[in-house]
Amino acid sequence: MTDNNKKTTSGVTGAGKAVTSTVGNTVGGLANTVGGVVGAASRGLGETVTGATGGLGRPLGEGVANIGTGVERGAADVAKGVKDAGEWKKTDPK
Repeated sequence: MTDNNKKTTSGVTGAGKAVTSTVGNTVGGLANTVGGVVGAASRGLGETVTGATGGLGRPLGEGVANIGTGVERGAADVAKGVKDAGEWKKTDPK
């Protein structure tokens, strides 16, 4: 007797999931890394601008830092989406 309620992944589907999971995790990890580096670098640059120019350059320095933080967060969202896709997860768009 076969239990049709069990979800199994075998054959081509299982192989496809293994490959896409590996690729998704790799690409997602790289996106996280790049986003983190860009975010940290821009925050550092922003602090340097603010420190070097004092109050006059503060808006520019904070703007640079905020842009980097936005890029970092965006990359994290993309990385999560890629990882989820690689694991064949369905996401609920908001």
